[in-house]
Amino acid sequence: MTDPDFNLLIALDALLTEASVAGAARRLNLSTSAMSRTLSRLRDVTGDPLLVRAGRNMVLTPYAEASRDRARNAVLEARAVLQPSTSELNIAQLERVFTLRVNDGFIEAFGPPLIAAVAAMAPDVCLRFSPKPEKSSRFLREGLVDLEIGVLSNMGPEIRVQALYRDRFVGVVRQGHPLAGKAQVSVEEYIAWGHVIASRRGQPSGPVDEALTELGLARKVVSVVPGFPSALAVAKASDLIALVPASFLFQTDNQSRLHAFELPFKTRTITISQLWHPRMEADPAHRWLRQTVLAVCQKHCSEQRDLCEVRQRNQCT
Repeated sequence: MTDPDFNLLIALDALLTEASVAGAARRLNLSTSAMSRTLSRLRDVTGDPLLVRAGRNMVLTPYAEASRDRARNAVLEARAVLQPSTSELNIAQLERVFTLRVNDGFIEAFGPPLIAAVAAMAPDVCLRFSPKPEKSSRFLREGLVDLEIGVLSNMGPEIRVQALYRDRFVGVVRQGHPLAGKAQVSVEEYIAWGHVIASRRGQPSGPVDEALTELGLARKVVSVVPGFPSALAVAKASDLIALVPASFLFQTDNQSRLHAFELPFKTRTITISQLWHPRMEADPAHRWLRQTVLAVCQKHCSEQRDLCEVRQRNQCT
């Protein structure tokens, strides 16, 4: 019995991921004609067209759709088998690029200490932060990222999850704002001002509005921006109230010319977690990365809580 050409598996994975002959050719550094010939061979081997024309684009057949994850996992498993054994991992000599899919808030709050911690232990490791415009388990399942960090959502039962820290939303106004001098802001004062909110999807409402609705109240949303940095920039230059996670104010630059206050009503606590695919569960280098991320987040949060307590005592005296 003749074994199939396993090189075709790599080409199949590229074709099913890109859903394009030209895209797969670029991914594998091949010419379009060479990839076209490979597609013909794959069609002969599988007995399925795999990619068919739909207008100006190509679409996957039902068989190809059903095989996409299997092909991706098979390629990743094969590469893992053929990589050098890392049972005796030497972190100081580790050479690797780890991709973390995170939002801007995490990078600003935890990026600097995490990069410093990794560099101190493994100087040849590079952390590549990837943007997170939407929530999707595809990036973990397809091996495009090593870790995803954020609020847990429906990522699938196989995705591994570990809580990193708990966060909460706070209101933020510019220094000099009428609310900045108050020890405690009332609900009436909170809704009396306009608001700027951050939403990747452009949604003008969120947990705060749900809490206000239960009280029979509503706030006036004047502006919706794509991220927390933009929300703070608007708050610094206006009388609008911004809503951001407390951890986002950890950075000194974010605290300058701003005043944060506790919300005058209860909202859900935010749990920030790190997520990874089970194929990376036993990888020593990946395990080290997860442990480092957890340690840095917990240490940084503890330090910031202590700093906040000192500031509050100084304000009282």
